[in-house]
Amino acid sequence: MAKTAVVKTQPNFLEQVKASPERIKLFCGDVRNELRKVTTPSRKEVKATTLVVIVTVFIFGVYFWMVDGVIGKSLDSIFKYFSTH
Repeated sequence: MAKTAVVKTQPNFLEQVKASPERIKLFCGDVRNELRKVTTPSRKEVKATTLVVIVTVFIFGVYFWMVDGVIGKSLDSIFKYFSTH
């Protein structure tokens, strides 16, 4: 059984230019439909998510400060050990 392959040809420049207004119109319609789905969060939701972000950033900051301190002290000890021997 023979298999057939569909070969897509690239439209030439003139065809692309002719299709541009229709593509732009379709794109704008799609954007409008998506923007209708957008809802603005309430003030309570914004406060809650902002608090979560601030707490998370603080926790990660403390964590990385501690990891940096441990790695820094370890490297200092290693360098001091090898510089004296």
